[in-house]
Amino acid sequence: MPHADEPLVPLRPPFVDERGEILNLIEAVFASAVVIRSVAGAVRAQHYHKTDYHYCWLQEGEMHYFQRPVGETGPAQRWRISAGQVFFTPPMHEHAMVFTKDSVMLVFARNSRQMERYEEDTVRVRIPGVPGEGTAP
Repeated sequence: MPHADEPLVPLRPPFVDERGEILNLIEAVFASAVVIRSVAGAVRAQHYHKTDYHYCWLQEGEMHYFQRPVGETGPAQRWRISAGQVFFTPPMHEHAMVFTKDSVMLVFARNSRQMERYEEDTVRVRIPGVPGEGTAP
């Protein structure tokens, strides 16, 4: 698993031959895979997960990703995520996403995304410095 202080996941070079290419994104165990489409200006997350982690692959678009450990009072760290990048959110880390362009993101999570289970594991927060009011998944 990636280090909690550095969410960007390096990608290995793709395997390329005459048929095309294979890009390995993530090697981990998952219970769910989700596609999220966001319009420019959308704010997502503003929460943390007690036990869940997730890898996100921004297929199209651009966003700012904010993250800090639960209980930390300082500002969240911020990263600019571009199309093609993978990033990781560990358990017990407040996080938010602010989309600067229309975007498509694939999310691969350890836990089920059935709404009841998801909500039991999710704690809503307001992260200082994150614009907007988004608090939905």
